[in-house]
Amino acid sequence: MIKKPKYLTDKNLKTFIKNSLEEDIQGGDHSTLSTIPKELIQSAKLLVKENCILAGVEMAQIIFKTFDKNLEIETFINDGETAKVGDIAFIVKGSARSILSTERLVLNCMQRMSGIATLTHDWDSRLIGTKTKLLDTRKTTPNFRICEKWAVAIGGGTNHRYGLYDMIMLKDNHIDYNGSITKAVKMAKDYVQEKKLKLKIEVESRNLEEVEEAIKSGADRIMLDNMNVEMMTKAVKMVNGKCETEASGGILREDLKDIAKTGVTYISAGALTHSAKNIDLSLKAVKK
Repeated sequence: MIKKPKYLTDKNLKTFIKNSLEEDIQGGDHSTLSTIPKELIQSAKLLVKENCILAGVEMAQIIFKTFDKNLEIETFINDGETAKVGDIAFIVKGSARSILSTERLVLNCMQRMSGIATLTHDWDSRLIGTKTKLLDTRKTTPNFRICEKWAVAIGGGTNHRYGLYDMIMLKDNHIDYNGSITKAVKMAKDYVQEKKLKLKIEVESRNLEEVEEAIKSGADRIMLDNMNVEMMTKAVKMVNGKCETEASGGILREDLKDIAKTGVTYISAGALTHSAKNIDLSLKAVKK
């Protein structure tokens, strides 16, 4: 079982599932209510129709149990495991009405999550043998971040900050509005101290001059934004272990190994969440 990230609290999961079901069902699943007897008990299998790293199995279990605690799930493939075309990930048994009413939410989550996990696993495998960790970003689908971030973790990646509240990141617009990196970092440090917060401060840098200023300001992490490998190499040498470094901006899969060779602590890529394709999965009735 993959350890759940800290943002996957019972409260957050229940809120996501409640809102998602409300969006879909509202006044009633009339297709099901009009054609399926209340007492009918049936089974359905989650059929894998595309090779992938499977993700969303635990989410599916939570959705089923949240909607109907009497549903029973027999799992054959767990989150993070390889699944092949024709595999059955799990079988759910119980009220036919409950299965039909939760089918689309389960599939929407699992198809998207499996796509992200598969892409993340592919990218992360390029960093094997290096100390560099692969990060996601906040480039996620509104109200679906909980699934997308979880999928990155299942695929072997590392979550960046979850939202605006759990890390201070001073990006180019913050710096330009504020006036300077030095001033912005000092104000951020004063704010953290005043509010008694335990937050890291990251600064986005666009050139080596800004890297130098970020180092002197005492940032916890410096983002090397849209820099080529040569400039990144110089930046990492300038930092010399004084803080963490993060390569970001226009990251391509084929460049991951070369970027890792610069010695950066992290590589962040929005593509993990915004460019992953959905994996083809289906929930099929088990015929008796």
